[in-house]
Amino acid sequence: MLKHLSIKDFVIVNQITLDFKSGFTVFTGETGAGKSILIDALSLAMGARGDANQIRHHCERAEISAMFDTSALPKLEDWLKVNELHGDPDTCLLRRIIDSSGRSRGFVNGHAVTLQQMRLVGEQLVDIHGQHAHQSLLNNESQRTLFDAYAGNSALVKVVANAYQIWQQLNQQRLNWEQNAADNQQEREQLAWQSQELKDLNFSAEEWQTLQVDHGRLSHVASLLEAAEMGMETLSENDASAISQINAVNHQLNNLQDYDPALKAIIDQLDSAQAELQEGIYELKHYRQSLDLDPQLLQETETRMADILAAARKHRVAPEELPDLLETSTQRLAAIGAGGNLDELIKEEVAAKEVYLKQAKKLSVVRKKTGQLLSQLVSSSMHTLAMEEGQFAVALLPLEQGASYGLEQVEFQVATHKGMPLRPLAKVVSGGELSRISLAIQVITSQVGTAPTLIFDEVDAGIGGRVAEIVGELLKKLGETRQVLCITHLPQVAATGDQQWQVSKSPGQSKNKQVTSQIVVLDESGRVEEIARMLGGVKITATTRQHATEMLQKHG
Repeated sequence: MLKHLSIKDFVIVNQITLDFKSGFTVFTGETGAGKSILIDALSLAMGARGDANQIRHHCERAEISAMFDTSALPKLEDWLKVNELHGDPDTCLLRRIIDSSGRSRGFVNGHAVTLQQMRLVGEQLVDIHGQHAHQSLLNNESQRTLFDAYAGNSALVKVVANAYQIWQQLNQQRLNWEQNAADNQQEREQLAWQSQELKDLNFSAEEWQTLQVDHGRLSHVASLLEAAEMGMETLSENDASAISQINAVNHQLNNLQDYDPALKAIIDQLDSAQAELQEGIYELKHYRQSLDLDPQLLQETETRMADILAAARKHRVAPEELPDLLETSTQRLAAIGAGGNLDELIKEEVAAKEVYLKQAKKLSVVRKKTGQLLSQLVSSSMHTLAMEEGQFAVALLPLEQGASYGLEQVEFQVATHKGMPLRPLAKVVSGGELSRISLAIQVITSQVGTAPTLIFDEVDAGIGGRVAEIVGELLKKLGETRQVLCITHLPQVAATGDQQWQVSKSPGQSKNKQVTSQIVVLDESGRVEEIARMLGGVKITATTRQHATEMLQKHG
């Protein structure tokens, strides 16, 4: 419920701070005193559009803050936490600032938010009913949500929505399959051929590296043999070979070592060189023996390489990328194959549709039964609210293809006079009639409504006497389960309030003498005077005061 409202420099309000209570609160005062400004300010705090014209004259900006108790709204608390907008426990603070440039800023629990986010929060906190304010009951979706909640359909509605989603997903899969069947078949054939060809090639990136090395060796084997032979001849096999010359030098130095010890280091180096050279000679000899002129092996290697290169050119990739192409083609072929058989998809779609229709028909049965009851109750309530010939009906308009919310659209329809056809509630012309119809619906469905605070702006327009008293009694009854705020000009309605606030305007105290709006919480004597004013006009007599006292005592 609304606990606190602060308004600063808004229209004709200088600064007002209000603390609210539960139950039924009435706002009264002269026309033009600023009663509706309270609703306009609260609407801004809930994300309504605003502009610089709403800022009080000669001021830089307008600021509105509204604090709500959310202890009875666990879903809202969860939403705030999920969106990282939570604040103090069981509390939601909405704040709106509009500056002279028209720039607007909104905050939820101190966090900057968009107007859309403010509206989402505000819709769960306050529902405004009046001639000049947005009313959620004019919206078909809100009508359906309220009606299904009243009928106890919330769980079944979720089941229907889930079944509808599954059906539509399968329907889309089937349509996509049919739409892409030809393309998929062509791609499947191409991938199958490509995958089989690459499998038959039986090729790996490692093999390509080996083939390149083998081909280089086999194609130059004659030159390699010639070089190996020449090396052996030079190093060890002729009379002037390198190994024999090193041996001769080493032998000569060994004979002279006794005459000069410095030769020892040189002889050691030559011994090492001789050993390494001998090792090299052994390796070269082994290499020469491994070389073999094999034209057939060379031809086989070149043929294999040619096959691989041809496949690479055909598929426009490098030879070493052919194995990756095979893996990609295999995976894509499996994915297309997993698209499902058309007959199987059709069976699944039909089965899902049958599940949806079964649940949706259950929902339709409950809606039809509850619609008749709610129509009777609201019609009866309208008759007590100066709409004796009025009729209310919950129309269930069939939807040929169904929807996520069932097989019908729920629409509230009204006929305000005898002989008039039922028309959508949104097309009711009279604001006063619309407010009273909304009041009747809210009272009847109050146990399942979601917004804890209801505001009615002049729901008493066009009525008086006994009917006005009935309106007051209905609002007071509604205030037993919800917080109800009502702006009224009728003393009969004002007298039924649990508390009464008087709105007045007076010249400002500053030099420019701007008009300001003020609000006073009335005590018992103040309520007598205000209701007497509402009864008697300018001149208030003792009789008028006595009448006002009796009205308050009657509803005390």
